[in-house]
Amino acid sequence: NALPQDITCLAADRMLIFASYDNILHAFARNKEVVHTYEGHRARIHLLQPFGDHVISVDVDNVLIVWNIQSEEEYLQVDFDKATFAVSAVLHPSTYLNKILLGSEQGSLQLWNIKSNKLLYSFPGWHSAVTTLEQAPAVDVVAVGLVSGHIIVHNIKFDETLMKFQQDWGPITAISFRTADGHPVMAAGSPIGHIALWDLEEKKLLCQMQDAHSTAIAGMSFVPGEPLLITNGADNAVRVWIFDGPGGTGRVLRSRAGHSAPPTKIRYHGQNGEQILSAGQDGTLRSFSTVHEKFNKSLGRGSINKKKSKKKGLKLDTMALPPITVFASEVAHQSDWDGIVACHQGYITCTTWNYQKTSMGAHKLRPEEFSKHKPIDIYATAVDITSCGNFAVVGLSTGQVDVYNMQSGIHRGCFGKERAHEGAIRGVAVDGLNQLIITVGSEGFIKFWKFKTKDLVYSTELSSSPSSILLHRDSGILGIAFDDFSISVLDIETRKIVRTFSGHHGRINDMTFSPDGRWLITSSMDCTIKTWDLPSGCLIDCFLVDSAAVSLTMSPTGDFLASTHVDDLGIYLWSNRSLYSLVSLRPLPADYEPSMVTRPTTCPVQDVDVSGDDETCDEMIEYVSPEQLGDQLVTLSSLPESRWKNLLSLDVIKKKNKPREPPKVPKSAPFFIPTVPGLIPRYITPEEENDTQSKVVNLGVLAQRSDFYIRLEEALSTNEYTAPLNILKTLGPSHIEIELRGLAPEGGGSTEVMLSFLRMIGMMLNKKHNFELAQAYLALFLKLHLKVLSSEPNLLEEVSRLSTQLEETWIHLQTLFNQSICVLTYMKSALL
Repeated sequence: NALPQDITCLAADRMLIFASYDNILHAFARNKEVVHTYEGHRARIHLLQPFGDHVISVDVDNVLIVWNIQSEEEYLQVDFDKATFAVSAVLHPSTYLNKILLGSEQGSLQLWNIKSNKLLYSFPGWHSAVTTLEQAPAVDVVAVGLVSGHIIVHNIKFDETLMKFQQDWGPITAISFRTADGHPVMAAGSPIGHIALWDLEEKKLLCQMQDAHSTAIAGMSFVPGEPLLITNGADNAVRVWIFDGPGGTGRVLRSRAGHSAPPTKIRYHGQNGEQILSAGQDGTLRSFSTVHEKFNKSLGRGSINKKKSKKKGLKLDTMALPPITVFASEVAHQSDWDGIVACHQGYITCTTWNYQKTSMGAHKLRPEEFSKHKPIDIYATAVDITSCGNFAVVGLSTGQVDVYNMQSGIHRGCFGKERAHEGAIRGVAVDGLNQLIITVGSEGFIKFWKFKTKDLVYSTELSSSPSSILLHRDSGILGIAFDDFSISVLDIETRKIVRTFSGHHGRINDMTFSPDGRWLITSSMDCTIKTWDLPSGCLIDCFLVDSAAVSLTMSPTGDFLASTHVDDLGIYLWSNRSLYSLVSLRPLPADYEPSMVTRPTTCPVQDVDVSGDDETCDEMIEYVSPEQLGDQLVTLSSLPESRWKNLLSLDVIKKKNKPREPPKVPKSAPFFIPTVPGLIPRYITPEEENDTQSKVVNLGVLAQRSDFYIRLEEALSTNEYTAPLNILKTLGPSHIEIELRGLAPEGGGSTEVMLSFLRMIGMMLNKKHNFELAQAYLALFLKLHLKVLSSEPNLLEEVSRLSTQLEETWIHLQTLFNQSICVLTYMKSALL
């Protein structure tokens, strides 16, 4: 249950987690559901302190409220004067019943009894604002962090300072004590990301952990009874440090980290759909796993010289490269050499990266003429890597396109005499077989080049200046986004524009194809994400997000769409509903107003509107096929072959299936076997029982008229043969034979019913429906009743009419079959 705004304050007790945004405080149970809400503050809450059955909150207007956790009522409200005592820290000292210690921006401290609402004692302070208060393992002892960088370890019972430390890194942001494992150590955080460890026995600095985070240490806590320190900071990282080495310094045991600045480009890496490569404005390249966060890894930050960067450290690094704008990756040969190539913002050199080693690669790709000096106004704008992983293609802002070898980093040539395009390169793409390279320039031309010979094959002018291109290698479909917010789809085989889409009202940020190449998904600065169906050329999905999507990528397995958004650090995964539910892909109307969709969270809430839309989708997509598509078409029944194919061979099948000797019934033994009376016990031999089952067939059963027979009789007067046909379609082959045998006079039938049957077959041939059934039933009928038919003139007349009808239909069908066979034979044998 995500809160509507950013959480600004967090605290926890043994049962609940308290989180506040703006002036409202919430209590979460089981880390996910809001169970209590506390409203009463008029300004933003900036301090929280759980206090038994109560929770204390302080806002920036200096109002302190004590809440009853269960009833959500105010127990006490205290207003402090900002000029004399602006509350900046809250602490409940251990064993001090109903008492809290408050620190102020003026430097003084106050001890209050909450139950009686009395000020018990005021500590004069140290002429510097208090930033943090922390309880020491010893009772009555509190550590006070000051803005001046001093840490005061103070006994509040006797109001005396026990020891004093100073850090030169600015205000103290967090303090934590190592407890219960015999090491009297205090850790203190700083605004520049360093952590100092102080030895409380020797009263001296034990060691420094520099650059524990790249930003201020926001929170810090030793795990009770363990040599583990958990820290976090504004660099979007949580780290667990273990102190098991010599000198008391800590090393990272485990960590969870993301981008510290919003991602600019994301792409799926590999074909399993489990890794997403992400480049951020913080200059780093990271890999995020869609399976579990433990598989996430950082490939580091781009650097001109890695050795010099390591020596200078994170803060003073002048060798750091600008953020990555575009990158391309390939898994082929990634275990042999670098498999990722990237362009940097306003920088001519492209860098290679190694996914296996999770580090920046060995090569810097730049044209030879710029190897000595770095030009100011020339930079790399587009990049692609071949499907074999051997070559990288780099486009520059001057219109030059170069090819480099990924293994050696050697320049392997360029396209065009001097340059490939007059304007800046907006996109490069290599086809799946390394035959063609497609380039587009800002001057509005698209050009096709031979990969090997570097010759120009084809060039044409586009309708507008392109902003980017994307190639779906498997299908040879190229998506082109234009500066006028339209999108065109080009087939690289025919080199023709096959689809054009318009509908965005802002710059198109990114595009991605579905794995099968049927959908093109686009994101724009108008905050919409649209899905275009390429076969139908229609918009099939569109939704609004509250922040424009900067980059999109579709999983190679088709299960997720990943997106990154403006001023947002996360990567959002959207699930493909068409994989596990019925989704209508009908075109959206021209006046369709997209609805706002909340971005995915770790605990998604079912959207009522979406589920309501599903019902209409089901109705729209459900298609019931008619029994016959057209009167002129011959339609077969949907019955299995076993119902009609072997009707003529039933006697042969019965003969084959007949057992050689009848099965013998096993004799049942009595429970108590009888014995013969006498000295020697002997069993009585069971007497042979003869089978006395009657073999005489009860003719009374056969004499009864069947449903089928009755319906055929009725049809003579009504001329409606659907009912008897439906009955026949439900019967098995043996049952059908019995029914047809019973139509003849010697089987209990009549010539009128036989005439009715022939008329039913005539109706089936007229309608051209159940065509194969008509043939099978008629063949069996003729086989069984040929003698009767030849002796009855009215039946002969009907049979001759049927014969003409059959011949006409069959000649028409045979002509169509012959035509199709002729064309197929020609296609197979002719040299095209």
